[in-house]
Amino acid sequence: MSNLSESLNSNRFVVTCELNPPKGTELDPLYDKADSLKNLVTAFNLTDSAGSRMTMAPIAVAHHLIGRGIEPILQITGRDRNSLAIQSELLAASSLGITNVLCMSGDPPGTGDHPNAKAVFDLDSPGLLKAIATLKSGTDISGNELNGSPILHAGAVANPGSTNLDKEMQRMEEKIEAGAKFFQTQAVYDPSVFDRFMKSAQKFNVPILAGLIVLKSAKMALNLNANLPGVLVSDDIIHEMEQAENRKGKSVEISARIIRQVQNICNGVHIMAIGWESIVPHILESAGISSVK
Repeated sequence: MSNLSESLNSNRFVVTCELNPPKGTELDPLYDKADSLKNLVTAFNLTDSAGSRMTMAPIAVAHHLIGRGIEPILQITGRDRNSLAIQSELLAASSLGITNVLCMSGDPPGTGDHPNAKAVFDLDSPGLLKAIATLKSGTDISGNELNGSPILHAGAVANPGSTNLDKEMQRMEEKIEAGAKFFQTQAVYDPSVFDRFMKSAQKFNVPILAGLIVLKSAKMALNLNANLPGVLVSDDIIHEMEQAENRKGKSVEISARIIRQVQNICNGVHIMAIGWESIVPHILESAGISSVK
């Protein structure tokens, strides 16, 4: 059992963070970020060419982090690989000691730095989860017997700010039936919207981590509002960022406030700092979270 799985099934407030593998081979900056946070963070998501911008495959980075005593969460999407390649990679991940997997459909290539790349989408998020469950049961998705089964702890994503909450609940239920054991959500900035979502999702009795993208500027907040469905940064928060003399200090204040407001209604928080990992300890300290170990 992974440390993440044990933590999610305890009464502890779980903190996960997102790290982006490099566009290249230099891993020292990523190691520095992970090492600085490893006593505060239960596990680190490693993105799979996020935003369809090509980066090092996260399976390699996940393996290296395990060697440093740090637990990874391997993000895997259906965007780039067919069902044959995905199953092969899942078996490889398990053989490398990678236990946690987060299943996502993935952003279409047209949004990234290889707009002419061919999209695959052989498996969507529920399809990925079903593939994992099938492999764990001892066969591939074509029914062929495996010589040894992988040990994998699968999760998925949810969107608390969806304009159609009933449909979002249906999606979550489908993912749970396919094998999702935990959820990380899209970024949360309105605790009242998140509370409504959690009240609807409590029937599933599955751990949920509230997503939080650390705001760097008012411009970034406006960009999130324009480009991330289900994300709405309020005018009040945008005004706070506009007026801030110290943007990092204000970002810590806003992030910690949101964590305090959602802390008692979910199982943890998933922080996406996107280059500002250095302020994550300050966010957690301000939110009253000193350690998750």
